Amino acid sequence: MSDGAPLDGTDNTDSDPDYASHGGFPDYGVVEPSAGFARFVTTMRRLQDLSVSTDPSDATWDDAADRVEALVGLLEKFPAPAGVAPAGRAPSLPGMGSLLLPPWRISRFEPDGVSMTGSFSRFHVGGNFAVHGGVLPLLFDWMFGMVVHAANRPISRTAFLHVDYRKVTPIDTPLLVHGRIEKVEGRKAFIGAELTDTDGTVLAEAQGLMVRLLPGQP
Repeated sequence: MSDGAPLDGTDNTDSDPDYASHGGFPDYGVVEPSAGFARFVTTMRRLQDLSVSTDPSDATWDDAADRVEALVGLLEKFPAPAGVAPAGRAPSLPGMGSLLLPPWRISRFEPDGVSMTGSFSRFHVGGNFAVHGGVLPLLFDWMFGMVVHAANRPISRTAFLHVDYRKVTPIDTPLLVHGRIEKVEGRKAFIGAELTDTDGTVLAEAQGLMVRLLPGQP
């Protein structure tokens, strides 16, 4: 399930006076990340790729584990509550600075639809250098949340998400995903989206339902 908390700075209180009480979401305001955080995320993404695509000696794995443990020891001294850490709040970075999300960028953000561009890498492979089937629903779910934001809909959660896989999704290839609200019924927003290559060939399609939360509803 995904939320529709506003990451673009939009004030939704006019359309939904109880906006702030829906689900008790913190204020996920947009941040301009520091150069150090941007470098950190870029390096971590490279580390993710290497962690699934290298086969060094046992001694090298031990050395790598020691270094990662040292990094954990450094960062765990600075815990931050939800809505404070920059991850997921930095639209200027691929994946909004979240290592959970694929390293894509929003290229269009309008009430009638949202587009993202990007590519997948070795970290996202399921087998035979094709993107893992479970990665695409994550991309589409993120897209659905952005569609809700762009349409100025109140905070919502994903009620269902259906994906049709049309062709194998390749890695290291520029791709495009586009989504829009196709129908609204009260609290329900039905969303459609498709993932294509740069020639317009459809690789996967998705249909979903985003439901507006009631005041106080988690």
